[in-house]
Amino acid sequence: MNEKILNKQKNGMLWLIIFTILYFVAILGCAFGGMIVSKGGLPILLIISIVWLAIGWLPFCGLKVVKPQEALVLTLFGKYIGTLKSEGFYFVNPFCVSVNPAAKTRLSQSGDVDASAQKAFSFTVKNDATTAELASKKISLKIMTLNNSRQKINDCLGNPIEIGIAVMWRVTDTAKAVFNVDNYKEYLSLQCDSALRNIVRLYPYDVATNVDTTGDGVADDGSLRGSSEVVVSRIRDEIQEKVKGAGMEIIEARITYLAYAPEIAAAMLQRQQASAIIDARKMIVDGAVGMVEMALSQLSEKEVVELDEERKAAMVSNLLVVLCGNHDAQPIVNTGTLY
Repeated sequence: MNEKILNKQKNGMLWLIIFTILYFVAILGCAFGGMIVSKGGLPILLIISIVWLAIGWLPFCGLKVVKPQEALVLTLFGKYIGTLKSEGFYFVNPFCVSVNPAAKTRLSQSGDVDASAQKAFSFTVKNDATTAELASKKISLKIMTLNNSRQKINDCLGNPIEIGIAVMWRVTDTAKAVFNVDNYKEYLSLQCDSALRNIVRLYPYDVATNVDTTGDGVADDGSLRGSSEVVVSRIRDEIQEKVKGAGMEIIEARITYLAYAPEIAAAMLQRQQASAIIDARKMIVDGAVGMVEMALSQLSEKEVVELDEERKAAMVSNLLVVLCGNHDAQPIVNTGTLY
C-alpha cells in the first residue's frame, strides 16, 4: 500500500461560501415558491428549494480542516483514495470516510490525551445496552514518546533484572500505518517489548568475564550498565527493522530504568559491597607494603640502626598491623631489651 497525497482539494473555503449561499437561496426559494403556489402557479421552485434544504447539509460533510503535523486517511466505499497531509481547509467527496484504527488506543506516551482532555475530542453516550464513542480520526505526524512499562528480563548470566525504555517515534507513511497493521500503536508497543527482550538477554548487567555481547566470538567488556549507548542503539535498530513495514520511523531509544529484580537485589548489593571492600583492602595493602619497603630502605641508607633479619621481620609485622588495621593502633613502649 503506497501513500497518495491529496493537495488539489484545498478549496474548502470557496465551497463553504457556495453551499451557504445556496442554502440562503433555497430559503428564499421556499418563500417565493409558496407565494407562487398560493396564486395558483406551479410548485417547481418550492419543491426544488425543499429538496435542497433536506439534502443540502450533505456537501458540508466534505469539508475537512487539517492542522499542522496532522493527516487524514480517506476511503470511499472501502477504497483508499488518498491522504490529506498538509495543513489547510479541504473539500472532498462528502461520502469519504477518515480511517484511524488507533484513534481510541491509549498508551503511556505523549500525544495520547488523558481523560479530562479527551472530552474536547470525543463524546460518549452510555445506556444499559450500548456504549457509543466518536473519537478524532486524525493521525498525528508529530514526534511522540512511548514509555512502555518495565519488564523483568534475565540477562546473559541468568540474573533477573528490571528495565524500561522510552522510544521516540513518528508516523512517516500514513497508508502503511493504517492498512498494513491492525493498530499501529499497539503494534509498536509489542515490537518495543520484543526488541528489548531480544537485546537485553545478550548482555550482563555488569562487566563479566568470558562474555561475548557482539557475536564475533571474542569476549568483551559490554554490559547493560556500562554500554548503555551501544545497547539502546541496537534496540533502536531492531525496532526500526520490525516497524518499517508499518510506516513508522524510530528516532531514538533511551533506557529509563535499570536495576536488579527485587528478589536478588539484596544479594547483588552484598556482592558489590564485598567487591568494593576487597578492592579497598588491596589498595591499602599495596600502599602499606610500599611504605614498609621505603622505611627499611631509608633506615639502611642513613645507617640509623642496624637490623638483622629477625628484627626486620618484627618491624615489618608491626608496621603492617598498624597500617592495615581497621582501628587506630595503641602504642606499647618497651623499656627493656628486644632479647
